[in-house]
Amino acid sequence: MKMYDLIVKKRNGEELSTDEINYFIHGYTKGDIPDYQASALMMAIYFQKMNMRETVDLTKAMINSGDTLNLSKIQGIKVDKHSTGGVGDTTSLVLTPMVAALGIPVAKMSGRGLGHTGGTIDKLESFNGFSVEISEKQFINNVNNIKLAIMGQTADLVPADKKLYALRDVTGTVENLSLISSSIMSKKIASGADCIVLDVKVGDGAFMKNYEQAEKLASTMVDIGERLGRKTVAVISDMDQPLGFAVGNALEVKEAIHTLKGNGPKDLLELCLTIGSNMVFLAKKAESVEQAREMLLGTIEDGSAIKKLREFITAQGGDVNQLDNTDLLPRARYIVPVKSDRSGYISKIYAQNIGLAAMELGAGRATKGDKVDLAVGIVLNKKRGDSVNTGDILAYIHSNDEGNIDIAQKRILENYIISQEKASDIPLIYNIIRK
Repeated sequence: MKMYDLIVKKRNGEELSTDEINYFIHGYTKGDIPDYQASALMMAIYFQKMNMRETVDLTKAMINSGDTLNLSKIQGIKVDKHSTGGVGDTTSLVLTPMVAALGIPVAKMSGRGLGHTGGTIDKLESFNGFSVEISEKQFINNVNNIKLAIMGQTADLVPADKKLYALRDVTGTVENLSLISSSIMSKKIASGADCIVLDVKVGDGAFMKNYEQAEKLASTMVDIGERLGRKTVAVISDMDQPLGFAVGNALEVKEAIHTLKGNGPKDLLELCLTIGSNMVFLAKKAESVEQAREMLLGTIEDGSAIKKLREFITAQGGDVNQLDNTDLLPRARYIVPVKSDRSGYISKIYAQNIGLAAMELGAGRATKGDKVDLAVGIVLNKKRGDSVNTGDILAYIHSNDEGNIDIAQKRILENYIISQEKASDIPLIYNIIRK
């Protein structure tokens, strides 16, 4: 078998066989196939696409390129969730304690943020001493004992995806349905969960900018999961404005704590209930999604969700005094209000640009090597549909550098669109896709 033949075959719009896909992934992971040939195949796939059989085979080959996490020693049906990324997306910090409080094991592998999207690990490190660098044995013990653990992705988990994504990122071949879905699902399936709930974002602050794209991605990932033996559900949710109010690591942690105590933003809570109720139902702890939703609300009302977060933070070395007193979380030196320069109704908030403004304050990474400032970010005070008068506070900038405040103010004002008429509502949840 020759790589040249695979490139020509896909360039001409033909299907690649299972053996050919395995040959490519195995050879590229080992370093036997050079980047220039892999780039040529990625470009051929980008233009000629893959059918579902090829996409599933690609996902399987990537899973088999390295280790997989064996969670068989964890009692019960293991559930996991994944978000395609957005701005102010704090769902993992809120819903995982809620689900775990119902006795459902949540064994989650998470990553750090890159660009304007925040990473769950970065946020959790707002707690002094918290570590995701735990052994597989401790990870499994924690899930068995407290039903919740989060660890960083190991280097040996789906190494093919790491190599391929880095290549796609610099060759203009990221935006292909088969390549995106196989990248996400290979990592989720290799992580060992029995059931997966996907949060597929759509809108300005999401990777998928329109509903049609999001629906295709969601349907493809659900199909892959089901074909590979995982119960999979996808929730398509709005990211045309930031989720909740906080954008920035410690700021989002503070918001998650308030939500678990019953005082959080309505949209953040609603999304967590939607995703979480599907997790609970797939874990067979409820007879219906509706019943699961009431059970999750009960964990907030009786305090068991915030208690579970406390147990989780303690188990992984974090300082729970910061949970009891959120003023002990990292705090910025400067907190500056951004005031509206006109009156009307907020018709749109450009989520991606708000995220980029937070990144420029230090809340995110432009490159993998950048250091994140956990204290900084933006807290919105007004959201889509709200009325504003000249001089009303739209948002607060949290910064440790006085020199970047003026730029952030300008960015925020430019990305709040204020109209004279109230815009029609956009749904938070567009659709739920399941087999």
